[in-house]
Order: sequence, then structure tokens, then C-alpha cells
Amino acid sequence: MGWSYRKNHHEICLFYLFIFFLIKKQYMVDLHHDLISSIDYLKLNNRQLICSGSYDKTVKVFDLKANKKIRSFNGHLDFVNCVKFSPYHYHNDNRNIICSSAADNTVYFWDFENDTLLKKMSSSSPFYDIIFSSFSGGRYSFFGSFNKKINLADMDTFKLIYIFKGHEGRVLCLDILPLQNNNYNDEHNIIGVIGGNGYTFCSGSDDKTIRIWDIEKASQLSVLEDSSPIFSVKYGSSKFNIVGGANTILSGSSNKKVCLWDIRSGKLIEEFNGHEDSVNCVDYSSFVVNNLEVGDSNVICSGSCDSTIRFWDIRSKKGELAILKSVDGSEIFSLKFIENYMLCYGARSGKLFVDDFFRKK
Repeated sequence: MGWSYRKNHHEICLFYLFIFFLIKKQYMVDLHHDLISSIDYLKLNNRQLICSGSYDKTVKVFDLKANKKIRSFNGHLDFVNCVKFSPYHYHNDNRNIICSSAADNTVYFWDFENDTLLKKMSSSSPFYDIIFSSFSGGRYSFFGSFNKKINLADMDTFKLIYIFKGHEGRVLCLDILPLQNNNYNDEHNIIGVIGGNGYTFCSGSDDKTIRIWDIEKASQLSVLEDSSPIFSVKYGSSKFNIVGGANTILSGSSNKKVCLWDIRSGKLIEEFNGHEDSVNCVDYSSFVVNNLEVGDSNVICSGSCDSTIRFWDIRSKKGELAILKSVDGSEIFSLKFIENYMLCYGARSGKLFVDDFFRKK
């Protein structure tokens, strides 16, 4: 398109978001009977699948293209806190597995193609968040726990292999350094506890800290101190031209703020104010328009109990670029960008909202 948009970064981001609000298509799915706590996305062959976990104790799978629910799992006895598609079982066993953790102290592994339960794991304390390793094909999973610990498990054996300790409160959110290469075997990284040479993950807690962990050395690297419980964390990425790249972490917390942190210095780079209630989820925008990444992925968004999703330019101090209000007025607890042109988010009402931005025809 020939835009020299770096010179007028804020104005161009604002222009595209304005166009988005004019032309976007939105639809609502009445998916659950209670708060949607977590959503994840998987592109499987020609299907676009969303899995969701809810306080109604169920896990569901929704086909975006077919616009229909294709699975519902009812094994949990309490709130479902987190759901994730398992990359390891997909790449290693050619099985389509959803991992779900709940307040009933269990983790279930659902085979959603065959509508069966693959495995059930139990613990002494509920797990809140789940992430899979961005190396070794996702073989290793990390579980943030209400007992202040982070459990590391091997998805090949379903065995616990290490426990990370350091938090003084419940571990509410996790994220892992994005994939550095596309080698799923990654054999040269098999050193230390599980390998992962050069990889880190971060965790947020209601002890008001974000902690950075070295996976290879199984040790804590640094602590970022906030003023309130941390509900969501997200690494920056070197893949896009994000300011600071993988040396930054984005966070949302109960103090209504979105914060951008510098991992190297341990200092706060910028805080974004505007939400009127707790910030439950944060992410980097992945909007693409005619092969132009909006804001070069320096646009972030945040979902809140104030029933809004707010878009921010991390290079600017001019406030929100745009505000998207929940259609039914419900608080927003989870969100996910999909295929560079859609945003899905889950609300307290149990409804899943899908906003179709700049979809290519």
C-alpha cells in the first residue's frame, strides 16, 4: 500500500480501528450457562475451532466456519478455569486433545474427535492456568496452582517432573517465550531439567508479582512488582516488530491497569489507564489489512470487568485507540485473536462473541 505509517503510527492505527468498527461483523453464540473463563483456538484442516471452559463446569468445542457446537464435555465437578488445545498430542500422536483444569483439583484430557476422555490427572490443589512448551513440540506443560506453585509435567507420560516455587500467593496466569524456531524435535535443546535452552516462562500471582523463570536451569530469574493481583500476562515477540520484542511482558491486573514491563531492567515501561474495573485478559493485536499489520503488532488490547475491550498503541501516550463494548453488557474474562482478522471473547453471561474484522473475501 506504500504507507509510511511509522511516522504517523498512532493516527494510522486509529484510522484502521475506526474502519474496523464501521465494517466489522459480529455474531454471538449462546454457548454456556455461566462465565466463560477461558478460550483457545485451533485451525484443523479446513476447520476453525474454538474450545471454551466455563463456570458451568463444562468444556465445549465450537466450529466457527460451520457456526455450530460440535462437542460438550461434562466431567468436571466444579468451575473450569482453563482450556488449551494440546500441540504435543496433535503433532506427536495425531490426536486432537483438549486439556482442561478445574476447581475440582483435576485436569482432564479430552479427545474431541472421538468424544472420549484420554486421561484424568488429580492434584492436591486446583490449577488455574495451563501453558505448553514452545519447544519439543509442546511436550511439556506448566500448570499454575492455587497452592502458590507451578507444576511441570511430561505430556508423553503424564508424570510430574518438577515444581517451581517462589510465589507467595495463588498463581493465576502463565505465558511462555514464543517459539524461536520451527523444529518440533528440538533435540539440541535437551539439557537441564527438560531442555528449553534459552527459553523462559512468566507467571502472575495474587501476591502482586510477575516472576520470570529459566526453564533450562529450573530457577527464578527476576521478579516484577505490581501494586495488585496479576490476572493476565503475555510475552512480546521478536517475530513482529513489537517495541522491546521478547524482552517485554504485558500484564493486566485488579487495579484496572494494563502494564508493559521491561524484563531486562525489571522496570515498568508504561501503564495504560482507562478501564473502570479489573483487567482480566491482555493480548497483542494481530490485525492484518492487505498484508499490512495494523500498528506492526504494537497495538494491544485488554478485556475487563467493566464490560469493554480497549485497544492501545504502546508507542503512544494518547490513551485508548478504541473501545469495544460487550453487546450484552457482560464482563469480559477471556479473549483470543484468530487468523489475523477475528477476535473472540467470552463473557460472564456464558456467551461467546466473535468479531470479524478485516476478513479477506
